[in-house]
Amino acid sequence: MTPVSITQGDSPVILGLPHGGTFVPDAMLARLNDRGTALSDTDWHIAQLYQGLLPGVTTVAATFHRYVIDANRDPVGVSLYPGANTTSLCPTTDFDGIDIWLDGQAPGPDEVAERRAHYHTPYHEALAAEVARVKARHGVAIVYDCHSIRSTIPFLFDGVLPVFSIGTNDGQTCAPQVTEVVSAPCAASSRFDSVVNGRFKGGWTTRHYGQPGNGVHAIQMELAQRAYLAAEAAPWTYAAQTAAPLRAVLAQILQSLDTLARSGVLNR
Repeated sequence: MTPVSITQGDSPVILGLPHGGTFVPDAMLARLNDRGTALSDTDWHIAQLYQGLLPGVTTVAATFHRYVIDANRDPVGVSLYPGANTTSLCPTTDFDGIDIWLDGQAPGPDEVAERRAHYHTPYHEALAAEVARVKARHGVAIVYDCHSIRSTIPFLFDGVLPVFSIGTNDGQTCAPQVTEVVSAPCAASSRFDSVVNGRFKGGWTTRHYGQPGNGVHAIQMELAQRAYLAAEAAPWTYAAQTAAPLRAVLAQILQSLDTLARSGVLNR
């Protein structure tokens, strides 16, 4: 299986989907324990959630699971949140801090390097190529990185996560206008709660590509899965009726980003 799936469009907005894939090579799958083979830390149905919300949007989606390698981690393994619990480039535990590999089967440094070359690098080469293509066409590109996660994970954060967690690395990865058009519909919603640069300030994708001075803006959206799944547990069923209000807000966000990018404001 190819490590990345690309759909090219003519919008200045690019959707990154690094954690929706579920592919694990058979030999690798056999080394995961029962906890690992459950693949619980998937961004379940994230592509379906965003499907059709912005005509002409470009998408770059990883097909491999984050347990193979995390496409939203620094490729050299530096922690994005020093001092906080997190998972590594090639995770050895799940989001609850529990081992996912059989005894002695966690990847060593050589295997991590091999996985980086076979999965992480091709994903980001594809994303970088789309950023360059879109920027050449519009003079600006907006990378909107799509994520979702269980609402309650004590190992990673206290309490219940807001439905919308917006990350810009404290304003460094995009112009203020980008943050505004993403955060305003979330704040205006009476149904959902939101936060900007809370527990999740944006992963490696947002921090790496977000160079507003060079015309590339990046922002991460982490969604609490209670807003679109029937339950935050296996079999992780997509609930279309539950998702509809969320999709309405997401559509407004993406359409506003497209309008903003085409307006020329970000080119000045």
